[in-house]
Amino acid sequence: MSNAILLEVINNALRSVAEQMSATMVRSSYSTIVKEMMDCSSAVFDSQGRLLAEGANVPIHLNCLGPCLNTVLTKYFSREDMNPGDLILTNHPYAGGESLGSHHTKDLIMIAPVFSDEEALIAFSVTMLHHKDVGGVWTGDSWTVEIWQEGFLMEPVKLYDKGVRNEALWNVILNNTRNPRDMKGDLMAQISACNIGSKGFRQIVKKYGLDMVNAVVEDLLSYSERLTRNEIRRIKDGRYEHEEKILDDGFQGGPYTLKLIVIVEGDNITFDYTGTDKQIRGPINSPLSATISATYYTMRCITNAHIPSNQGCHRPITVVAPEGTLVNCTMPIGCFQRMVTDHILVDLIMGAMAQAIPDKVMADSCGTNYDFCSGTNLDTHPRGGEVNHRQYWGEIVPGGLGARPHSDGVSIMSCHVTNCPIPPLEAQEIEAPMLFIERSILPDSEGAGKFRSGFAQRRKWQLLGYDGIFSHVSQKSKIPPQGIFGGLPGETSQWIINEGKKNEQVLEYAMGDVIFLNYGDTVTCITASGGGCGNPFERDPEKVREDVEMGLVSFERAKKIYGVVINPETYEVDVKETANSRKMQAATINQQ
Repeated sequence: MSNAILLEVINNALRSVAEQMSATMVRSSYSTIVKEMMDCSSAVFDSQGRLLAEGANVPIHLNCLGPCLNTVLTKYFSREDMNPGDLILTNHPYAGGESLGSHHTKDLIMIAPVFSDEEALIAFSVTMLHHKDVGGVWTGDSWTVEIWQEGFLMEPVKLYDKGVRNEALWNVILNNTRNPRDMKGDLMAQISACNIGSKGFRQIVKKYGLDMVNAVVEDLLSYSERLTRNEIRRIKDGRYEHEEKILDDGFQGGPYTLKLIVIVEGDNITFDYTGTDKQIRGPINSPLSATISATYYTMRCITNAHIPSNQGCHRPITVVAPEGTLVNCTMPIGCFQRMVTDHILVDLIMGAMAQAIPDKVMADSCGTNYDFCSGTNLDTHPRGGEVNHRQYWGEIVPGGLGARPHSDGVSIMSCHVTNCPIPPLEAQEIEAPMLFIERSILPDSEGAGKFRSGFAQRRKWQLLGYDGIFSHVSQKSKIPPQGIFGGLPGETSQWIINEGKKNEQVLEYAMGDVIFLNYGDTVTCITASGGGCGNPFERDPEKVREDVEMGLVSFERAKKIYGVVINPETYEVDVKETANSRKMQAATINQQ
């Protein structure tokens, strides 16, 4: 058994390698979605395919890399088939016959086997990067019903074989994208990141020796497993159930139901999604690899953050996801918008665990919010978006996060399994024919409670190009994000085309197929916020006062929802009137 100091040193060395891999992609890529929004991830695995460390970028990516690597090793390339200089590439969600590959066609996974100086296989360096365009019906996110509409498909194949690039495959990839320049640049960024990972792991082995590194790896995985099991033992044995809705506004026959039973037995925990609705003809179905990712992510949220994140954390966890359902889709159903389901899986797990560990969960959050658009204006953007002269832009639009039992939720942040930062407005305006008009926090949009949620965002832009093709996705447009332990629900989402104009159009559904825009049209997005936690009348009046002073909560809402009376001139809390207000409102509630 290795000593604790060496274990910690090598653990952090492995984490550093994984972080360097992600940083390499962000700093080397061409597309805005990577260089500004960091939509990429990385991980280091041992020679058995066990997760050792991961770059903390996009949580939904990370736990997909392990199942995908296992699929490659068991169904496509054995370890004996691999050589120094190989690079394996895939984007197929159904590679190997199950949904244990990539999450969707734009997420290209690259696997580099790592060899020692003696040419023994010692590890795997793996990256995932969201590419701008891989063909398909539209550049953006349309409503697809089958996987072939979502872009070209690659079962695991060697892009490099013994250091020699497969030029035929390379040309096929670049000829099946509307943006070959960005595709080429981002692929090269992935290749560089895999090489950084391989080099970094070899340096660790050279410094400490392969036998020592392997011994530490065994201890490290056992250490994470032991700490995770200790966390599970703190949860009372039992069955904890919850359900959530998706497509709550009735789009495409919704709402549909996600169901979960969490079974805690000693130091083991099972997440059983039996009872979840069948998969639908649409892109919101979650591959099993994505469902596993969302489950593992949520477990990391409710367990000790200092536990090293590796394969050991997964050993006490069992995921049951019936095939052919929204949480384990099958070929050839679409799955590009699996995040619509995966975001709600986090709320689903939190809702179930609120019964068992109320001090560690959080209320509902904003869920998925995307918009993507393309247009042309060769006068202002003469590069014209390469092949089809279209410039493409989009954003993962942050909203409000749910409140927690001991603190407020965060405002204007990509929630849970997305975790992408807001790209600079200037970067988007430089690269595409569009202009931002507004990005602001929406006052009075929080889910009220003893601890309030984060606030919703109001965002508006104008198309300064021609022949615009716009697509949108959001959630919780009818059923608001729910609060916990007496907290109130938050704000629902909304999309408006040409707000305030004669041709204003409030979109009926939170997502749908593409919408065609004209020069000068505007798009307004109001995101969902989050749910509150605890009785709003128990909120610290000083915290209410601070929100009022910052313009986040109105005087009227402070009194009506929180029972706090604030002087509009001095912004001081009227202690006596506040006490009377809360007493009267509490009496009214009791009478009801």
